[in-house]
Amino acid sequence: MDAPVIVWFRRDLRLADNPALSAAFQTGRPIVPLYVLEDTPDLPPPGAAGSWWLHHSLRALGESLAGAGLRLILRRGDPEEVLSAVVARSGAGAVYWNRRYVAAAATLDTRIKAKLRQGGIAVETFDGALLFEPRTIRTGAGAPYKVFTPFWKACRAAPAPRDPLPAPPSTQSTGHAAPDDAWKLASDDPDDRRLAPRNPDWASGFGECWQPGEAGAAARLSNFLRSDLERYAVDRDRPDRAATSRLSPHLHFGEISPHMVWHQTRMRMADGAGTLATSGEKFLAELGWREFSHHLLFHFPAMESGNFRPEFDNFPWIDNPDALRAWQRGQTGYPLVDAGMRELWRTGWMHNRLRMVVASFLTKNLRIHWREGAAWFQDALVDADRANNIAGWQWVAGSGADAAPYFRIFNPVSQGEKFDPSGAYVRQWVPELAALPDAVIHKPWTASRALLAEAGIVPGQTYPCPLVDHKIARRDALAAYDTIRGRK
Repeated sequence: MDAPVIVWFRRDLRLADNPALSAAFQTGRPIVPLYVLEDTPDLPPPGAAGSWWLHHSLRALGESLAGAGLRLILRRGDPEEVLSAVVARSGAGAVYWNRRYVAAAATLDTRIKAKLRQGGIAVETFDGALLFEPRTIRTGAGAPYKVFTPFWKACRAAPAPRDPLPAPPSTQSTGHAAPDDAWKLASDDPDDRRLAPRNPDWASGFGECWQPGEAGAAARLSNFLRSDLERYAVDRDRPDRAATSRLSPHLHFGEISPHMVWHQTRMRMADGAGTLATSGEKFLAELGWREFSHHLLFHFPAMESGNFRPEFDNFPWIDNPDALRAWQRGQTGYPLVDAGMRELWRTGWMHNRLRMVVASFLTKNLRIHWREGAAWFQDALVDADRANNIAGWQWVAGSGADAAPYFRIFNPVSQGEKFDPSGAYVRQWVPELAALPDAVIHKPWTASRALLAEAGIVPGQTYPCPLVDHKIARRDALAAYDTIRGRK
């Protein structure tokens, strides 16, 4: 009974409210914390921005575990082979992990579980990633939900999410035995994994914006609930204001659990009523969208690469590498779109309102396939969660579950005038337009020659002319949609 327990960390890089780690501590047996940078064809590695975050998050996790008297083992390779090797080397009698729900990962986990159990190794799995596991929320007919509003109503009618678990005590204070030095396992150094960029270090500005790790997640949630939650319902669509939680990368890497976010938000809502209660419900609904995305991808795994709505298989997308490159670089000639894409490049993150605007511009103004945008986001976002990313892009493109109607085509000018009325956001990320007055900051092509000259702007040189005319692009997009309407 004193054989060690391996705790296999994945998207749960934290000590607090980590069901697998807590259960391992309760056994009273030695614990081997393991993280595997999975190298298998079925599980693509994290994108470039996500790799930067993972590098720093693993360092933070290692330090936290060391404070609890444990040593994180880092390995790279096929997880099935790595686990077998670590089990053999450590003499472990059990492996614990928190479940994951993307089809390829879940299939791999099932295969590993069966192999370990055949070898006499106990395997225990836990729910640490979602408020409601995908199999638990169903329609009255027993089918998965395809529309968010009834899905979220069903979630709210279900038993409340469990209370968060406390971080386990240190091994020293509990008398918990750490693995003996005689069989202590070799571990890779995070620097050897080459997750963080070096030459060139294109992520040099990320550190100014983010603090990866469990402590950074806790601090961000605390600051948001204290300072910003009350005005969240009013300001959450304003990219010129720091009004959102920016918890998405912390949730993606599991540095904080949704249960912790849920219960701390509910506690803050209990402090008052009115705007605080309204904003709290809006914020919790955003957690709901995260849940909905994961439920969709679990039940409909084909939507990861294909259209949820099959009629879009016949949509006349346009292959335009030059326009795609201009979009990626924030050189479309539409200031709000360009500001969003440049914020993404500089910080690895983009405000949610801007995510919808830039996705609409790519898929409807340029009619470039949503898969191109999803691939760019998957590589460039520090919070590149596969379920959220795919569901979000298909929602905007019109091809997904509960999708926005295709005729909802965001006008990048009116969106800017409504949600960035003073042009502060555009001036921050598109500084070459900073001298323009508010009235034309979102449509510089309408400014007079004298005004452009005074602002130091030469159209097509210091700032690009618009790639397309929005009105014409909208007309053409609707005509393209008409060619597939009604097809199944």
